[in-house]
Amino acid sequence: MRYTGPKVRLSRRAGVPLTKKAVRYFEQRPYPPGEHGRKTNRRTTGDYGLRLLEKQKLRWYYDVSERQLRRYWDLALRKPGASGAELVALLETRLASLVLRAGLAPSIYAARQYVNHGHIAVDGRKVDIPSYLVKPGQVVTVRERSRGMQPFVAAKEGVHADERIAPYLSVDHADLRFTLVSKPEREQINVPVDEQLVVEFYSR
Repeated sequence: MRYTGPKVRLSRRAGVPLTKKAVRYFEQRPYPPGEHGRKTNRRTTGDYGLRLLEKQKLRWYYDVSERQLRRYWDLALRKPGASGAELVALLETRLASLVLRAGLAPSIYAARQYVNHGHIAVDGRKVDIPSYLVKPGQVVTVRERSRGMQPFVAAKEGVHADERIAPYLSVDHADLRFTLVSKPEREQINVPVDEQLVVEFYSR
């Protein structure tokens, strides 16, 4: 199942801010949630615990279920490159992930919602599946009937955009459109996760 509880709580469990909104809260309370959060020492976590936490961080960052992540892991194993890098690249090319990365949504949760509610089109056709894997060369746009909605008016002004656009994307905020120009490379993807620990978790 996907986590649907408080999002900042996830960041505190992970030990890193997983969303932009969480940064400020995490700075105020950089320890795990709960009654004994202040007393928890992450450094004493065993090898299994460290690998499990890293896998969970990856899940939470992309807002995917355990079953989905396992499916992406199986796909990554069939790719010719390093399994960990291929896993992160697959997660990054999910439609919801790219809607966030292009600055059309303030969070992965909002991006998922925009896709689910039919506001996003790929190559001119509505796609309402957040896990849809976008291929290089495909063009993603906000549908015409949705462009007057407040979240997309804000996106048009670049409110949600990162300071630097990911090099594998060509983004036109004014036209609420972006193109995946190439497959994301691991060093281009800003994700606070050590994917090698995830590989070790699934390979145990």
